[in-house]
This record gives sequence, C-alpha cells and structure tokens, in this order.
Amino acid sequence: MIIEINTQCPLALYEQLRDQVVLGIASMKLVSGESLPSVRALAADLGINFHTVNKAYAMLCDEGYIVMDRRKGAIIAPITQGSEAFLTKITQNLTLTAAEVICHNISKDAFIALCTKCYQKAKGET
Repeated sequence: MIIEINTQCPLALYEQLRDQVVLGIASMKLVSGESLPSVRALAADLGINFHTVNKAYAMLCDEGYIVMDRRKGAIIAPITQGSEAFLTKITQNLTLTAAEVICHNISKDAFIALCTKCYQKAKGET
C-alpha cells in the first residue's frame, strides 16, 4: 500500500497517516499480520519527522488497529468486533454528521445513500 501525505491539507499529518492505514485495513490492502515500515523508515520515505509517524502509530495501537512488537515493529492487528467504547464514539460522530446533513437540508434517503456509497468505497467495492 502506498501512503501519501498532503502537506496542503488542514488535517494534521499524523491524522492523515492514521486515516490512510485505517482505510488500507478496511479495503484489505493491509491485512492482519502484515508489517508496517518502521517509524524511521516511513518518516524518511514520506519526508516527515519520525515523531509524527510515531504519534500516528501510537494512535493506531491505542485504537486496536495495529500491535507493536519489539522485534517485528508495527503489525496490523486482527479485525475484531467493535467494542462498546467504539460504538459510543461512532454513534456520537454519526449523530453530529446527521445533524449537519439536516442543517444543509439533505434528505434522510440521500444521507443513507451517501453512507452506503462511502461504506462501499472504504471496503474497496467501488
């Protein structure tokens, strides 16, 4: 999987990196047990500070997307059922997104269709 960072994007670099790894897992471009590059190697490849990559890896580890092994480095974790904490977080995010959709006068059906399209895109089905 090729990871690209956009320095013009308002999203922090570590968040861009985190998001790309999550999208890679969802689309099966990154699979359970696969090793990610070392922090220093990925930082060098992307031309960014290694602390930025370290912060992204720490987030991914905390969220359960990767596991850190002293000898093997960062490894994609097995996919697991969403925890109660994850479901609470996603419910809060979707509630705010739904409120924004309502404020922009987008219909429920259009919102659901967009959600379906985004889900399929994330899975690599489109």
